[in-house]
Amino acid sequence: MTQIQATLKQYCRQEAQTAELAKRFAGSLGQFIQQNPAAHLNISLEGDLGAGKTTFARYLIQSLGYAGKVKSPTYTLCEPYSLTTQQHTFTAHHFDLYRMRDPLEWHEAGFAEYFDVPGFCLIEWPEKAEGTLPEFDIQIQLMAGTQEDERNIVLNALSELGKKVLENIQAIPN
Repeated sequence: MTQIQATLKQYCRQEAQTAELAKRFAGSLGQFIQQNPAAHLNISLEGDLGAGKTTFARYLIQSLGYAGKVKSPTYTLCEPYSLTTQQHTFTAHHFDLYRMRDPLEWHEAGFAEYFDVPGFCLIEWPEKAEGTLPEFDIQIQLMAGTQEDERNIVLNALSELGKKVLENIQAIPN
């Protein structure tokens, strides 16, 4: 079995640094999707309430070219965003499972089909689904610091696809 090892850690003192990391991640993710238009990635966004998960998601989706408002899917569970690379259209499905009462609620709502379409699913609070979600390719952990906009952010590859995306971030300048 192949050992998957790709991790990126960054300390962000202010929101602008969090935005820059999301932009670099978006650049690598966009390149990956451009090269693999039928691919689908599952990305978990983990952290305590107020750690910056939705902020990171907003910067990520906007950096991929979405010009509208990126809303928190706290009440709708999922917000889809149609995005386009140079030649391909794909969808980012942004989930927030915080208000789920039952682990299968996302499945019963018909969201399982979103985990097969080209693009990616970005899931906040994946632990609320208690193991009912498909495997993740990338895990993003956000930990709030002592100051309001301070964050420690760790991106971990959990699959070979995730490893390709994270390794490419290293090549994208700050």
